[in-house]
Amino acid sequence: MKKETRKPTQLNEDEPLIVVARAVRTRGLKGEIVADLLTDFPDRFDRLSQFLAVSPDGQRKDVRLEGHWFQKGRIILKLIGYDSIESASSLVGFEFAVPASERVKLAEDDLLVVGDDKQRDSLVPIVESILIEVDPGKKTIVIDPPPGLLDL
Repeated sequence: MKKETRKPTQLNEDEPLIVVARAVRTRGLKGEIVADLLTDFPDRFDRLSQFLAVSPDGQRKDVRLEGHWFQKGRIILKLIGYDSIESASSLVGFEFAVPASERVKLAEDDLLVVGDDKQRDSLVPIVESILIEVDPGKKTIVIDPPPGLLDL
């Protein structure tokens, strides 16, 4: 697997972060970490060489990615310098994040798939006039569709 070669990001402490995974446990004897995937763009890991590990109390540290693969809906991370169960277990509970400036840019014509109580899906454009509120913490999106949009 080929990583992009670029100068490490200098992170401004005040810059917001985008959490892409959360360490849930160790795996194997060589320091691998099983993590919940918290991004809609798992292919971003193909281009990542480093990111931030953020502890539950907010402490940040740079970590470098040696390798990764996907297994049963989760991602397995192998980080440089974490080569044992003991060292990897020190990261359980940490979130892995990238600076918001490195977020995946969405296309202008994105659509949101909205399901209703009758098991029907509708496509809703992601535009400011329709998208009222997005709350990632609660995993909710509030829309105000124009009349007839959800009937199409």
